[in-house]
Amino acid sequence: VQAHQPPDINSLRRILDELTLCKSDLEAQVESLKEELLCLKRNHEEEVNILRCQIGDRLNVEVDAAPTVDLNRVLNDTRCQYEALVETNRRDVEEWFTTQTEELNKQVVSSSEQLQTCQAEIIELRRTVNALEIELQAQHNLRDSLENTLTETEARYSSQLSQVQCMITNVEDQLAEIRSDLERQNQEYQVLLDVRARLECEINTYRGLLESEDCK
Repeated sequence: VQAHQPPDINSLRRILDELTLCKSDLEAQVESLKEELLCLKRNHEEEVNILRCQIGDRLNVEVDAAPTVDLNRVLNDTRCQYEALVETNRRDVEEWFTTQTEELNKQVVSSSEQLQTCQAEIIELRRTVNALEIELQAQHNLRDSLENTLTETEARYSSQLSQVQCMITNVEDQLAEIRSDLERQNQEYQVLLDVRARLECEINTYRGLLESEDCK
């Protein structure tokens, strides 16, 4: 997981928003083209009706002025011309509309595919984020456990250190007492040595006196 470098989820979200807006714009353009086609059809129908009315008035005038003209033929020819013009315009508009619709459909399909790809990447990123959050929580738990163990160990060694320090203090006190006893015993021993030296000196003196008395 650590070796995988996921793309920026914020940029993917921006792309998703842009694709959604583009899709909405394309749908709005399709609706606008449909309305425009209907409007063109209505305009053509209105123009045909107006022309038919104008032709009818003109034919009435021509009938009054020249009754020998074949009005039906003129009317049929004119109607055929305008119907051909309307049909041509209708085909042109339908072809243009079909071309635009196909292009828009292609763009919508491409946008949908990109959207699906982005959604799949977002799902994969969410899985990666969940896995990382689980791993992070495990690391937090491990850290807390190690911190608790460290605290317990420090407390235990602090207690043992206090006990050892107390023992050292007791031993030092005992050593000081023993040292004092040795110094006192040494002083007593020196006193005993002095007493012994004096006694030996007196003994030698008495012995000398005794020997001198014996000689006499």
